[in-house]
Amino acid sequence: MSRRRLYLMRHADVAYFDPDGKPMRPQDVPLTPAGIEQARAAAGALAGIRFDRVVTSGLPRAVETARLVAPGVEPESLPELRELEPGRLSEIPAGELEEAFLGAFRGAVPEDRTFLGGEAIGSFLDRVLPALEGLVADESWDILLAVLHGAVNRAILSYALTGERSFLGGFEQAPGCINILDIGETWIVRAVNVAPYDLAHLSGRQTTMERLYSQYRP
Repeated sequence: MSRRRLYLMRHADVAYFDPDGKPMRPQDVPLTPAGIEQARAAAGALAGIRFDRVVTSGLPRAVETARLVAPGVEPESLPELRELEPGRLSEIPAGELEEAFLGAFRGAVPEDRTFLGGEAIGSFLDRVLPALEGLVADESWDILLAVLHGAVNRAILSYALTGERSFLGGFEQAPGCINILDIGETWIVRAVNVAPYDLAHLSGRQTTMERLYSQYRP
């Protein structure tokens, strides 16, 4: 049976808040020095693989990661695969902030849940899943690298695992991590959240959203 290979990465580390806890524009943030090293570690793990296509969301943090991981292939931009769009944190009541952060990816996330008061999961899936179907329908590639985002990767992994439109929030995605999926008559999930710079995940047990909540200072 013939299967194609998708290496699905999350972009490497960025800072979404300044040292005072003030939010920065997520559309613009570049990789941190740690993020650059994470991307280089991923490049080492994937060294020798010839990618037929490299796809990103077009956001700087994804493009920068892709260029470090696969410098020989010009990354393509698919804006439909951009990250879940948050609302304005200042508009979330103080008493609801903790739940907004920590409950964002809890369990099987319903489609009417919004991400930090912004985009709803349902509208997010409306753009991500057709873009994924378009990539799968293109039979010109055998090995594809997609450098995307935590929520986007959760949506893709959820679909690969269940074969259905769903959003399973428990797929934690470390910065610069690699997921490995094979595509044939069905999806095969071979590896999830492999962080080449920290294979045993010894750096901590916080989730991304827990870290972000600890950094935010309203």
